[in-house]
Amino acid sequence: MFSLLLKNKNKGFTLVEILLVVIIVAALASMVYPRMVGRSEQAKTSVAKSDLDSNLATALKLYELDNGNFPTTSQGLMALKVKPTISPIPSQWNGPYIEKDPIDPWSNPYEYSSPGKHRPDYDLYSLGKDSTSPDDDLTNWE
Repeated sequence: MFSLLLKNKNKGFTLVEILLVVIIVAALASMVYPRMVGRSEQAKTSVAKSDLDSNLATALKLYELDNGNFPTTSQGLMALKVKPTISPIPSQWNGPYIEKDPIDPWSNPYEYSSPGKHRPDYDLYSLGKDSTSPDDDLTNWE
């Protein structure tokens, strides 16, 4: 009798077994998906905040150490990547201070002004996802 059990010719899954697996996978997906929604915007906000508070801020401080002043508003943040040709031309430029263009995670350039309206040295900010409403702006002064 034991040999009869081993020689079962019905190999494969029944419809009930397949449906059970599909239901389990769907249940797991329904638990995980809501937790993942919205994470990409949180990640983009974190990257922008890191750029404002650390990456670009450090590059601006290095520029100032080398040249004695921050890039002017007209020179902009591109002065950190390419030596400015607009006056005042820095004589001790030792860059590039950044490797990539100063673009926020929403593919918009970071806004920069020096001297700043909110800080004496410079204002640095991103207009956020929608680029119009100040509700999602990220700044270096708050």
